[in-house]
Amino acid sequence: MTVSSRREDMASPRETINLRASAEQKALIDRAASHLGKTRTEFMLDSARKAAENALLDQRLFLLDDSQYAKFVACLEAPVEPNEALIKLLATPSPWER
Repeated sequence: MTVSSRREDMASPRETINLRASAEQKALIDRAASHLGKTRTEFMLDSARKAAENALLDQRLFLLDDSQYAKFVACLEAPVEPNEALIKLLATPSPWER
């Protein structure tokens, strides 16, 4: 978050978010917030914002012109060249197969 967007957040109307947590969860959050020099609210909002951004990162839109799109499709359709790392990965049993 940039300084200007943080100022905008502070200037915009605030809304209440209610949460229920166990005493242990609250104590852990308070310790972490204190360690970072933040209030509980600052810590929780920063953490929730980061988690929300990460959840949305896979929802990306990118725009390509016709030439770029053709190159992109060609890369997707090109056969994978076997290499040492790929061979090792494919030979490794999955954790549930061990």
